[in-house]
Order: sequence, then C-alpha cells, then structure tokens
Amino acid sequence: MAIVPVIQQAVSEQLNKLYQVEVNPASITVSETKPEFEGDYTVVLFALLKTLKKKPEELGNELGQALVTDNGALFSAFNVIKGFLNLAISDSFWLNFLKENYKTTGYGRQYRNGKRVMVEYSSPNTNKPLHLGHLRNNFLGWSVAEIYKANGYQVIKTCIANDRGIHICKSMIAWQLFGNGATPESTGIKGDHLVGDYYVLFGTELKKQMAPIREKKLAELLAAGKTREQAEKILEDTKQELEKEAPIMQAAQQMLVDWEAGKPDVVELWRTMNSWVYKGFEETYRRIGSDFDKIYYESETYLLGKDLVEEGLQKKVFFLKEDGSAWVDLTADGLDQKIVRRRDGTAVYITQDIGLAEVKQNEFNCDLSVYVVGDEQNYHFKVLKLICQKLGIAGADGIFHLSYGMVELPTGRMKTREGTVVDADDILDEMNREATRKRIEREEEQKAKGQHKTEEMSAEELKQLDEMVGAGGLKFFLLRVDPQKRMIFNPEESIELNGFTATFVQYAYARTQSVFRKELYTGGDIGTDLLPLEKELILSLERYPEVLKQACAEMSPSVVAGYVFNVAQLFNTFYNKHSFLNAETPVKKELRLQINQMVANVLKTGMALLGIEVPERM
Repeated sequence: MAIVPVIQQAVSEQLNKLYQVEVNPASITVSETKPEFEGDYTVVLFALLKTLKKKPEELGNELGQALVTDNGALFSAFNVIKGFLNLAISDSFWLNFLKENYKTTGYGRQYRNGKRVMVEYSSPNTNKPLHLGHLRNNFLGWSVAEIYKANGYQVIKTCIANDRGIHICKSMIAWQLFGNGATPESTGIKGDHLVGDYYVLFGTELKKQMAPIREKKLAELLAAGKTREQAEKILEDTKQELEKEAPIMQAAQQMLVDWEAGKPDVVELWRTMNSWVYKGFEETYRRIGSDFDKIYYESETYLLGKDLVEEGLQKKVFFLKEDGSAWVDLTADGLDQKIVRRRDGTAVYITQDIGLAEVKQNEFNCDLSVYVVGDEQNYHFKVLKLICQKLGIAGADGIFHLSYGMVELPTGRMKTREGTVVDADDILDEMNREATRKRIEREEEQKAKGQHKTEEMSAEELKQLDEMVGAGGLKFFLLRVDPQKRMIFNPEESIELNGFTATFVQYAYARTQSVFRKELYTGGDIGTDLLPLEKELILSLERYPEVLKQACAEMSPSVVAGYVFNVAQLFNTFYNKHSFLNAETPVKKELRLQINQMVANVLKTGMALLGIEVPERM
C-alpha cells in the first residue's frame, strides 16, 4: 500500500483518539517534506485548527507525539514548523517495503478498473512522409495510451489516415506530369518519400505558373489606382483564389472531382500511390514503435455525419441560412457560428468528425476518447465536443483534446510545400549517427584513461546500442517537455550523457546490470537500519505508483520522464558514494543489491512507458 494513504489513516485515527473528532482520511493533506526541513512527509494542519480550536504548534506537538508513541513502526520522529507537522518514517517501514517489492517487475501498475479509453494519434496525410511534428504526436499518443494501461484502463489505439482530398490529388497530378512512371522499386526511394517529392514538385510548379498570373493582377491593381503596398496586400489576401487560375491547380481540382465521381483510372492511381505511402508509413512506425488497434480511413468516413446534420436540423441544434447552408450557433457557449454543411449539400471537415465520433463510440463504447492533435486545432475540438453534446451522441462528454505545442528545429518552422520539412526517417538516421559519434568520442576518452568499456561488444551489438540510444534520445527529448509547451528539438543535446536525457537514464540502468553481472541478491537479511542515501533512494522508488497516477491524470509523459531521470540521478549519486559489492557488511551488501534490483525494475518499466528501451551494457 502507498505510504500517503497509510499516513492519512494513522492521522485520522489519532485525531479521533485524542479529540473525538471524525476526519475523512482522504481530506488530510499529506505531501513530501521540503528538502530544507527534517522529515519525510508533512501533514498540513491548517484545515483542522478551526474545528479543534487549537494553535498550530500545540496541535502539531500533541498529534506528532501521539503518532510516534502509538505508531513506532511507522513514525520515528517529528517536528513542527508553524502549521506543518513533519514526520520521519521509520527505517523498518522502508525495509519492509523493499522486501515486499524489490522483485516485482509489475510494481506500480494498477489492476484493471473496467474503464475503456480510446487514444487517437498520428493521423497523417498520405501525400508526404511522417515528419518531426508527427514524431511528437506519435510518441505522445503512444505513451499516453501505455500510461493509461498501466493505470488499469483498457486502451484502444486508433489512427485516422487522411487519404483523400486536394492534398493527395496534388501529388497525383505532379506524378502524372513529371513522374515518367516512377515507382519506389524503380527509383529505390521509400514510397512515402517518393509521393512527398511529387507534392513538393507540385508546389514548385504552382509557384512557377503563378508568377505571370500574379504579375498580371498586380498590374491591374496598380492601373486601378492602388499603391504597390495596397496591391501586395490584396494579392496576399486573395492568394488562394488566384491559385485557382493556375493550370496545375485546376488539374488537381478536376482530379478531386473525378475521384469523388469514382472515375476508374483516377481511383486506380489513388490506390497505387496510397499503397506506396502506407508501406512507407509501416516501416517508419516499426522504427519508432507506434502501433494501432484500429485505423480509420478518411476515404471511408468522409460522408459520415450527413444524417446527423438532418437530425440536428430537426432538433433545432442546427439552422439553415438563406443560401441553404447548415450552421450551428455556439455564441451562447462563448464561441461563434460554425458551418456544418455547405449550400451544395457537401460535408465540411467537422461534419466528418461528428459522424466518426459516433461510429467510434458505437464500436468501442469508451468512457474517454482522447484526440492527440496540435494546438492549432484547439477551436475545432471545442466545437466538436459541443456539437456532439448538443446532438446527444453517446460518449460526447468523454471527448478530450490532448493539445500539444509545435516542435521546431533551431533553423525555424517547417513547411511541407516548400520542401523544408525534416522527414522522420532522416531524423532517426541522424540520431543514430549522432549516437555513434558520441559513443566513439567516449571510447577515445576511456581509452586514454585505461577505462574502455565497450570493446567486448560485437559490431552488431554496438549498432543495436547506437540505435537504442539514438531513438531513446529522440523520444525522451520530445516527451520530457509538458505537451502544451512548444519546443525546439536539438539532436546533439538530446543524447548528452550528463544531461536531462534518455542516455543518462539508460546509462544508470546499464550500471544496475553491471552490478548483477558480478553479484546477485539472495533474498537474505537486509538489516534494521538505513543510511540517508539508502533511505532516500527507497523513498523515491515508493513514489512510483503515485507518479504513474499523476501522469495519467495529467495525460503527460513528461511526469514519468522527470521521475525516471530523478531516480537515475539519485542512483548514480548512491553508486558513486557507496559500494554495492564491497559493502561494509554482508547485510549491507544484500540490502544494496535489492535496492539495485528495484531501481532496475523501475527504470526499465518507466522508460518502457515512454517507448524507450534500456541497454544491458553501455
């Protein structure tokens, strides 16, 4: 049992014994004692003062003395600072905790609670490869799903593939114009990269075709008396309308019409190019460890929601404007009016999402449906949830948008159409190279000191190690930051051995395994007392289940990342100060070997929740 509820229960019972008052244990505030004060856990007394009509110091001393006297197996000492009762937990409690849990590989995980959660993430477009932004999305979605599993939920991981629309038609037109029958096999280019190249080529050709159109429009505006500054602003504001005049854009728009009409040759090309992309996606997903229980395809869902619009009109949730378009008025909810069906009867994007939300709920009946999507879609998901609630769609209250900030490179924001996006595969390759470079640097330093540690590893083992360190560095760097914060990704910084990195945690785990290659615990006597660092390390391990609950409540893998880093940091301090194999006594040796085992288990399972492997040696 976690120690905080134990303390709450003990305090509640003692209050009843001393003062004959009933206090709900859960209402008693208990937190870790601040480092500048003596003690392990602190009871906040202020909420009790009015009821008991006592001064803070008086209540603290009476309660603390009674707790130590009656619960000596739990509390060894106390002190009072104003309205805070600081309690020292006895060594016997921590030693019993260690004995009960050090071999438990599932320590921290909760039993199944009967609740079901859907986490939707990735959601790529099929006109380009996955890029850095997709990596943060995938790592975040996958990790949140695993954290929910660890907290006892049944989890369904889903993805919506945006496989239709003008974006894929742009790649298709460019391939027809410039591809000369190119395929991934004939070019040796990964399928999603190949299709992405033609999307960029479309943008290049569009810009070329737009130049004379833009110059002509500029001349007309200047001739009409506009200043150059005014004319340039008008051109920028009407850019999308002007692009419709370009022949290549007109061809793409016609292809979209032909696709929706089911024109055989267009549909066949669409299927072929999407198959290239899916194969490429699958390869990247394998590399990053992303997986899904169900993939939905926009080409199969884009007509969903039309019936719900009719239903909404009948229920007066939606209304018709004079041109025949259907809208929802959300001004009373602090938003504005939102179109849900165009005047020509076609659906808009949110109409599809409403329909898909209903389909997913009917299929899986989840208590919570989490959408992992960038913060540029915050408004969209507020509207989606409100509409679903107004329509009475089952599970609408459980819709939650896990919004996250954009990830950028030191060089700035990425733009797909201009070909400045860094593909996920390229980043992974770069991380592997960086890991190899860093390892070789360390090897040279170790050789100079006569401390070389990796020469016993084969070339294949070193390759696997570099991949583990590279991928781990990337994931940890993108997950260690609170999801809502924007961030800049720096490959070199992400695998520093002595930084807030996966490499640091991986190295600590490798150290635990190096200890066990020399000596194993026996399950024997571990004594009756603890040194300060021994106690501090066990205390940090005891917090693991609560950390997992917090990470789940906040939907933030950064909580787990910060925790495993702190455990690794504390373990390294301990490792450098106290010997495991040459401990003062056989009892101390057994104690530290058991601590070593529990540290290893917590680091391994904690990193696994982030999708990061830990090496047996480094």
